[in-house]
Amino acid sequence: MWVNYLSVVDIDDRGRMTIPKEIGLRGSRAAIIPAGSFLVVVPIVGDPYKVASGWLDTERDAKALKEAAERKAAEDATVRARRRGQR
Repeated sequence: MWVNYLSVVDIDDRGRMTIPKEIGLRGSRAAIIPAGSFLVVVPIVGDPYKVASGWLDTERDAKALKEAAERKAAEDATVRARRRGQR
């Protein structure tokens, strides 16, 4: 799905950005992780909870897993930004 393609996009006054069609994410979902002075865009393929149900053994529901993943991603992004002197 990912193509080696660098793109600079504009963000409008409502906080929206348009991802070029050449990148190939049209009609899909993505997680946006703030990482200091930049954003990390991670495509989400299908329903992650259903995809992982075959190999992820947990008692937590989808909401608890999502909250834990978002918290950990934010912590990791902050640590990396600090290490790079961006925050």
